[in-house]
Amino acid sequence: AMKKQSSTQKSHRRKKGGSCSSDDDQPEVKVVPMPLLGPFIQRRHKPLKSQKYMFYSTDWEKSALVSNFQKRGWVQVPSFGGEWNFYWACTQNCRYIFGIDHPYRMRSDQTINHFPNSIELSRKDLLIKNIKRYRKDLERRGDPLAQTHSPDTELGIGGTRYKHLDMIPLTFVLPSDYQLFVEAFHQNPASTWIVKPSSKSQGVGIYLVNKLSKLKKFAYEARTFYPAMSRDSCVISKYIDNPLLIGGKKFDLRLFVLVTTFNPLKAYLYNEGFCRFCIEKYDHTEIDNIFMHLTNVSIQKTSEEYNATHGGKWPLQNLWLYLDSLRGEGVSDKLWLRISETIRHSLDAVAPVMANDRHCFEVYGYDIIIDNNLKPWLIEINTSPSMHSTTTNDRTLKSRLIDNVLNVVVPPNSLPNEHWNKTPAPELLKNFTVLLPIPLLKRTATPTRPATQRSGHKVRSKKKWTKSSSATAAESTTLPHPAQGEHKHK
Repeated sequence: AMKKQSSTQKSHRRKKGGSCSSDDDQPEVKVVPMPLLGPFIQRRHKPLKSQKYMFYSTDWEKSALVSNFQKRGWVQVPSFGGEWNFYWACTQNCRYIFGIDHPYRMRSDQTINHFPNSIELSRKDLLIKNIKRYRKDLERRGDPLAQTHSPDTELGIGGTRYKHLDMIPLTFVLPSDYQLFVEAFHQNPASTWIVKPSSKSQGVGIYLVNKLSKLKKFAYEARTFYPAMSRDSCVISKYIDNPLLIGGKKFDLRLFVLVTTFNPLKAYLYNEGFCRFCIEKYDHTEIDNIFMHLTNVSIQKTSEEYNATHGGKWPLQNLWLYLDSLRGEGVSDKLWLRISETIRHSLDAVAPVMANDRHCFEVYGYDIIIDNNLKPWLIEINTSPSMHSTTTNDRTLKSRLIDNVLNVVVPPNSLPNEHWNKTPAPELLKNFTVLLPIPLLKRTATPTRPATQRSGHKVRSKKKWTKSSSATAAESTTLPHPAQGEHKHK
């Protein structure tokens, strides 16, 4: 029997996840109302010369955040007072601070964790628009990155013949692109497509379709309304029906990317991350069963079969050991390089339109699906990746992530400074892969992933995950505990 969420579960998730932005997290403190924020946030306009402590504010009381602030001796102050030097804000408050109708001007000793228009990356329809424009720009310049395969090459999931820019599934924005979608659908009527609201997250409103009759709403809107005026736009993408499976289950990768400036672009891919597994074994014919198709933790945890011990997650290094054991030594390094290129392309695509405020940095949550040919596909990008911890390993990983991020974005032994060149010492980047411009990235040696990441933080060259143990994990019907096959962090 196909399993769906109950109406109670759906109602609960709509309340929790239906935000106006692509945020994994929802703030745990009340978003400051605009009338209150304006008069109080401008209290101090210049840095205090005698200030001895770093003042911070946060809209999330997550242990991964607060523990890192406190261990540095930072002092918490209310966000609405404007006394903070460092503000880990929700996107709503950040947009208000940078709003054109808000006269507040940030001080030189303040930094905040979002760029003014990061929506260009996180809104699914805007991300697609930016990537398509980026491809056309490279084509017009005759850039080698825009090279294509021969015209007789069969089109794949990406719907293009690009050699280097085929990184997202073929996607249309509804209702404005409905007729273009219909043409693509008729070329392969047996294909499956996935529909996602442009501005929501946590799996809210996502469903799979394989018949045009399920999209009558968009057909009607495309005929009767001016499509560009539609508020409830969605993106519809070709479904990746050949995902890489482990233990018969579909999974995706959650990776973290730190951007400190878009002009020039300085971006760093965190070397740790995790795989998010579906509860049920994959079957492409059961398109109504969300527990075998959607990897969002917010969805999977509503299943009666959800295992809170491992949370349906695998550390990234477990995946690398698994792939090297079954697909051959070095396979994981090549995959990491392809993932790095995909992420760099997405950032290059939005860099020209991003408001590069020097007070800002941002940590993005990238969702990547790997198909059975070990090709990575960019699925979506979150501006507020969840810092909520579902397991002990999860808490440790996110705490290390924030610790590393703070070391990079705050000048050493100093308050934030908008005049700082945002060039951290090399030793502070040891847990990051620097995302170089693509031509440089292609000329570098393949193993861009540090050796410490392949086997945990401490390298143990003699201890490997054998092929037999990998096969056992793959054949098991339940997801192994994340600690299995993982070297403990000491």
